[in-house]
Amino acid sequence: MNSDSDFIKTVFGLKLKQQRQKKNWSLQDLAVKTGLSKSYLNEIENGKKYPKHDKIIQLSEALNCTFDDLVSTKLDKSLTPFNEILQSDFFKEIPLDLFGINKNNLISIISDAPKKVTAFINALIEISQNYNLGKERFYFAVLRSFQELYDNYFPEIEEKVQLFAQENGLQIDKNLQSDALENILNEKFNYHIQSEDFEKYGTLDNLRSLFVPEKKLLLLNQKLEKDQKTFILAKEIGFNVLELKNRPNTYSWLDFGSFEEILNNFYASYFAGALLISKQKTIEKTSDFFLQNEWNPQNFESLIDNFTNSPETFYYRLTNLLSSELGIKDLFYLCLVKKKNPDKIQILKELHLNHQQAPHANATNEHYCRRWIAVKNLHHLKENETLTEAQISHYKDQGISYLVISTSQKNPFSDGSNRSYCLGILLNSQTIKKINFIKSPTLKTINVGVTCESCSIADCEVRQSPPIRLEKEYFNSGMKNAIEKIRKDIL
Repeated sequence: MNSDSDFIKTVFGLKLKQQRQKKNWSLQDLAVKTGLSKSYLNEIENGKKYPKHDKIIQLSEALNCTFDDLVSTKLDKSLTPFNEILQSDFFKEIPLDLFGINKNNLISIISDAPKKVTAFINALIEISQNYNLGKERFYFAVLRSFQELYDNYFPEIEEKVQLFAQENGLQIDKNLQSDALENILNEKFNYHIQSEDFEKYGTLDNLRSLFVPEKKLLLLNQKLEKDQKTFILAKEIGFNVLELKNRPNTYSWLDFGSFEEILNNFYASYFAGALLISKQKTIEKTSDFFLQNEWNPQNFESLIDNFTNSPETFYYRLTNLLSSELGIKDLFYLCLVKKKNPDKIQILKELHLNHQQAPHANATNEHYCRRWIAVKNLHHLKENETLTEAQISHYKDQGISYLVISTSQKNPFSDGSNRSYCLGILLNSQTIKKINFIKSPTLKTINVGVTCESCSIADCEVRQSPPIRLEKEYFNSGMKNAIEKIRKDIL
């Protein structure tokens, strides 16, 4: 809860509701017996108001309970499981308002069946712990759900970007110079910006930027490439234009204090992407690209080159605009990483719009399918090369297919790892009409799975692990069939 006062009001409301329900009274019944209004009693039960001393006496007399029965913060046995949730950071850590959920309504639901709902919440916590879903991963999962709810498109930010560009005479295109953004930060927002050799501080070698709010000082790693520097400056402008006070001060992310920091960081990043990659031009150029009859990877690389030298920024910008402007709503975005020595592939970022598309297996320590084009690119990538390819990935076990386009490159900042960015578009009657090159002979259809452990593709030439999870499902299914047969024979 937000404060001791909130906790006391909530507990009082729960106890009042419990005493009323013991007598099978409605709120109207209690209002008649106490002379208090129904709306006032409803606000008390929802934890919005705490009655004065004389009102508590009226309530206790009407309910035939003691004054202490109502005012004590000790919950009886039936509400004991709820006590831990009330006194924890549960309601503070989960941003219910983002999803249109009223905290008091949720409290009411929990209070109706405290043991069952608390058991459910505890089960979620246990699952998150078993799947290595710490606080940070949980927050990012909440953020992804929020993005997916809005198709990752936020018109208010788009409008503010357009207004900002007009007011400052900026042309949103590839030629937008970092110097122009730096001047705006200096003159309009009183920033001090300087290049810094982070390598001399040891572990800070991989840090891209550090903001010191006390001095409005922005330190930029001297190893930054042009596009990286421009994005960071655009993001700093985003924090200021959107008036986001609670924010991280490092890039890349090192630590966080609250979900609000993560959300504000996302908003500022969205602002930066919209400021650097024109909405209208992206729609026009991408529409033209989809009208081509043949798949050609060089054409897609040329499409990216119209806007940026950063494939990652462009791929992500497409997730903002394909759904909202081109009507392509069923898509996913992934950023995969393969480090230099180990062969393990990790999903660094993911986003799934509308449908819960494959793959959904992050942090399970299973082996992602080596037939994915993004994974194949990572293995075939040569030094200092950018590699773009596409395929139609048919998820055999789910019976669905995606056009998947992927670009891979050496991580331009840090440890020699390689990254693949990919966009998956569900193939249905709508998308097939919008993308002419779907039937291109240069586009192969490949059967794929999600992870080796759950995949039924027989004799897979690149399998990294036996399908142990699938085999367990088959075993359980066989046991159920055998039990059903026994029942039929007996009956």
